[in-house]
Amino acid sequence: MTVALSSRDVSVTSQSLSDALAGGPAAWESLEASAATPSPFMSWAWLRAWADAAPAADLAASQVLALSGADGALQAVLPVMLRRVAFHRVPVTALTWATGDMGCPDHLDVLAASGASVEAFAPSLDALPWQLLILSNLAPGTDATPRLCDAMAARGYVVRRQRLWTCPYLELPEDWDRYLGTLSGTRRQTVRRKERQLQREHAMTITDYDQDRVDEGLRCLFSLHERRWQGGAAFEHPSIRVLHRRFAEELAARRRLWLSTLDIAGKPVAAWYGFAWGDTVYFYQSGRDPQWERQSVGLVLMGTMIRRAIERGYRRFDFLRGDDPYKRQWTTTDRCTEEITIFRRGLRAGALRALDAVGELRARLSRKTEGTP
Repeated sequence: MTVALSSRDVSVTSQSLSDALAGGPAAWESLEASAATPSPFMSWAWLRAWADAAPAADLAASQVLALSGADGALQAVLPVMLRRVAFHRVPVTALTWATGDMGCPDHLDVLAASGASVEAFAPSLDALPWQLLILSNLAPGTDATPRLCDAMAARGYVVRRQRLWTCPYLELPEDWDRYLGTLSGTRRQTVRRKERQLQREHAMTITDYDQDRVDEGLRCLFSLHERRWQGGAAFEHPSIRVLHRRFAEELAARRRLWLSTLDIAGKPVAAWYGFAWGDTVYFYQSGRDPQWERQSVGLVLMGTMIRRAIERGYRRFDFLRGDDPYKRQWTTTDRCTEEITIFRRGLRAGALRALDAVGELRARLSRKTEGTP
């Protein structure tokens, strides 16, 4: 471990991601309990799962900057990696979140206790050999990351912000009937009719996969997801399956895993995978047997999980990234993640900023031509 910065009030140290994870989840989970915008994708559990699935070279290149108070207590962690990326087709060295976009993590923020002096990370970031600092998939209303970026701007860096992914969500009411009342009359009747029809005409059950059945539940999910999409599935790459097996095991140990199938006569025909974090249930992925498309088994299972979230007292149901039509059948509200790009000072950075400005102008003209805002 090396000391990157110290003062009378705080110190910043750097260590490999592997060493940071080896200390266990306790300190990270203490931060999550007081963070303004805790995210499952910035947790020890997600990073531990990513470390098991990532290429060895990526894991070796990852590091964690840790901010500690004068008493030695951990106040914030910032997992990062230097990697080569294409910026408007030009290869550059970028400092990004350690996990990158593997597994499509959303709603990220520096994991920090409320009020932590995350600005103290700035000198440590300044010392790393990057051309761009790219922090993607930021949660709306984040606190820690914008404060850190303001500190970088105060040091003379140029900061650019842009919208990224639309993430539909539901603010959950107190009961299921009240939620159904927010839907159109046709949609409300369809949800009720399809569920009653399955229960009346088939031996329908819901199976939940807990600690001792996680692997079985994931096999059902992977298989049904593949059958639904018939190529190009989200779990197609072996490393993604490794990531989610490890993450699901960690979630199950904390009783946060939501992994269920809708079964007909004991056979899974639809699967649903998500997790509870704080006051929110996140929907990550699903799958279904195309032979049961007309019976709307996916619709019925999604409705079951929304109702379960309401009955268990959760406040929000998050569909994560993607403005898919089927999500819009359940909600009309959304929020948008953000990406912050910071340009290093100097002539090289000036050229990259000019390249970025040209790219943004082209994108704006393209949107105007297509009639989009």
